Amino acid sequence: MPCELILALDVPTREAAAPILRQLRGELKWVKIGLQMFTAYGPNYVREVAGMGFHVFLDLKLHDIPNTVGKAVESLCPLPIRMLTLHTGGGGEMMRAALAAQQKGNPDLLLLGVTVLTSMNDATLREVGVGAPAADQVARLGRLATDSGLRGLVCSPHEVAFLRAQLPPDTRLVTPGIRPAGEGGGDDQKRVMTPAEAARAGSTHIVVGRPILQTPDPAAATRDIIAQLRDA
Repeated sequence: MPCELILALDVPTREAAAPILRQLRGELKWVKIGLQMFTAYGPNYVREVAGMGFHVFLDLKLHDIPNTVGKAVESLCPLPIRMLTLHTGGGGEMMRAALAAQQKGNPDLLLLGVTVLTSMNDATLREVGVGAPAADQVARLGRLATDSGLRGLVCSPHEVAFLRAQLPPDTRLVTPGIRPAGEGGGDDQKRVMTPAEAARAGSTHIVVGRPILQTPDPAAATRDIIAQLRDA
């Protein structure tokens, strides 16, 4: 399947987001709403963005005891969302509770397991007591997620190729940590790739924020990234 672009709507206010979303209507299918905007504006903002014609990826990274996560998914299922994240580190029982709630409340919703955050590397994993390299930890959590029934993962683009060799072929792999060719670093993403590289590696979706949000012409930046994905 072709790799699709998701805009990470990581801005401080809905007022800041509004002109960007207006420019991108008709240019872009997917928008990711994360903790910042959801905490500020809640479910009604999800409905507002979906009402503009975007597919909403709600990135809340749920992580709690199985019953609490199941109930949270149950509460979120009526919203017009297409993807929702939870931490695979919560374990198989937690993921199965989330799946049971999703299948009952919104069969079309894709639950995505977050493996190792792209802000983390081997050194930061050691800080929290994980001695394995990031790639090994991603593989372990990815297998746990798919064995528990999840059909998609969030991972670094650098792990996509070897996950493709280990997981069911229809697993969706959503990859943040994407920087267009020529873009510098300087932020909290440590494991990055260009859009074309991620697509060739096997990503089904890429997540891009600042390279679109911080440019004078978000629509042009979006078209350029989509063209890179198409050419890849």
